[in-house]
Amino acid sequence: MMKNKLSVLYVSAEIAPFGTTGGLGDVGECLPEVLADNGLEMIRVMPKYKGLEEKYELNEVGSFIVETSGKANQAKIYKYEEKKLTTYFIGSQEYFERDNLYGYDDDDIRFGFFSKAVLEMLMVLNIKPDVIHVNDWHGGLIPFLLKNEYSHISFYSSIKTVYTIHNLQYQGVFGSGSLERIGLSHKYYDSNKLEYYGNISFMKGGIIYSDIVTTVSDNYAKEIQTPQYGYGLDGILRQYKSKIYGIINGIDYDKFNCETDEYVYRNYNIDNVSMVKHENKHFLQNKIGLPVKKVPLIGMVSRLSEQKGINLCLQAIEELIDEDLQFVILGTGEKKYEQALMDLSNKYPDKLGVIIDFNQKMARRIYSGCDFFLMPSLFEPCGLSQIYSMRFGTVPIVRKTGGLADTVIPFGSNKGTGFVFDRYDVDEFIEAINEGLETYSDEDKWKCIVANCMNQRFSWDNSAKKYIEKYNQLIKIKD
Repeated sequence: MMKNKLSVLYVSAEIAPFGTTGGLGDVGECLPEVLADNGLEMIRVMPKYKGLEEKYELNEVGSFIVETSGKANQAKIYKYEEKKLTTYFIGSQEYFERDNLYGYDDDDIRFGFFSKAVLEMLMVLNIKPDVIHVNDWHGGLIPFLLKNEYSHISFYSSIKTVYTIHNLQYQGVFGSGSLERIGLSHKYYDSNKLEYYGNISFMKGGIIYSDIVTTVSDNYAKEIQTPQYGYGLDGILRQYKSKIYGIINGIDYDKFNCETDEYVYRNYNIDNVSMVKHENKHFLQNKIGLPVKKVPLIGMVSRLSEQKGINLCLQAIEELIDEDLQFVILGTGEKKYEQALMDLSNKYPDKLGVIIDFNQKMARRIYSGCDFFLMPSLFEPCGLSQIYSMRFGTVPIVRKTGGLADTVIPFGSNKGTGFVFDRYDVDEFIEAINEGLETYSDEDKWKCIVANCMNQRFSWDNSAKKYIEKYNQLIKIKD
C-alpha cells in the first residue's frame, strides 16, 4: 500500500454488487470508489458469501487460522481487483457458505470470526492502513479488538478507527456466553466494555473503542442520543458525544438520471419536465391497472415495516380515498403489511395500486411517474428514496426525523423542496398531504417546487470530502 496517500481499509458486511440486502451495500459500493477518486488509497473487505467465487474472478491470496468456540478455524483470503480499488474477501466454509447473509443462531461467532480475521489479514498481507473504517454492528468488535487484544503489537498500534452507524436499531446483541463462543475473555463482560443489559453488544464495542463515530445524517446523530431513538444506547452515545458526527449519504447522479435512465418511459430534464412527466404518469397508471386520469399520483417505494410508517399510510389512504387522487406502493416486508395493502387495493382498485415486489425498473417508473413521494417514517437514519424522488422531480412528503429533516426543506414563499410533518400522527400526515395537493393545484407554485427538487444535490463527492476531513483529523492526532 502506497504511503504517500492516506490509506483506508473499508470494512462492511455488505458491498454491492457482491452481497447486499439494501442501503448498507449501496454505500459500500459507492463511497469507497468516490474516496479513491479523491486520491485515497482504498481497500475494501467483506465476507465471501456463497456463490461469489463462481460469479466473480476471485484469486485466493492467503490463509490463516482464527480461533473461535475453542477451536481453530481456517480463514481464506480472496482478492478482487478493479481499476479504482481492491476488494478482499474473508472466506470460511463453516461460517459464510450459506444461503443468506444473516439471521443465523451463530451470527455472533460468524461476525466475531470476521472481525478477528480482518485484523489478522492485515499482518498476513502486510497491509497497514492509516484508518480502518467499520460499518454497523457486524464489525463493531474491530475497534474493540484493536484496542484490547492487538494494541501491544507494534504493527497495529498506530491504526485509527472510524465507526459508522447506519441503523442503531440493529446492535448485534447476543447472550453473555457469546464471549466464550467468540474466544474472548469473560473480563470483557463489563458495563464499561461490551456488557449490555445482561447481554453483550457488538455495536457498543464499536462506539466506545473507535476514535470517531459517524452516523448517516446530522439530525440522526442528535436523535440517537435521546431515549426515544437511542434503543438503549443513548446513555453511551451521550457519554461519547464529543466524537460523534453526522455525514449524509449521497447518491450517484449519473446512475439516477431522468434524462438518460433506461427504465424511464419518456426521458426528461428540468427544462421539459412539465411537458413530459405526465406521459410517464399515464404509462405508470396503465402499467399498474389504475384508470389513466389527470389526477395527483402519490407513490411510495419502501420496505413494508413499522419503521417506514406503513401504519400511517394505511390510515391516510382510507381517509383520503374519496379525494380525486391515486396511490401506488411498491415494496416487500412484514406479511401483515403486505396483506393489509393488498386488501386495501382490492377494496379500492381504481385508487390504489400495490406491487408486492422490489425491482429497480418499477422503482424508477414510480420516481419518474408520480407527482408526490411518501416517507412518513417512524425514524429514518438517512433515507435515500426522498433524494431519488427529488432527482426525478417528484415532490417528497416526509416526517421530520433523521435524514429526512436534513434533506427535505419545507416549501413556502417559493423556497423549499417538500412537505414536512412533525409528530408521528395520521392527522398531521394528512395535513401535509393536503398542503401538497393545494400546491399542486397552483401551476406556478408547482413548477417552482419541482424545479427546486431537481436542483438539489446530495452527491457522494460531498459526503466523501467530509469523511476525508475526519480521516485527516485522526492522522494529525496520530502524527
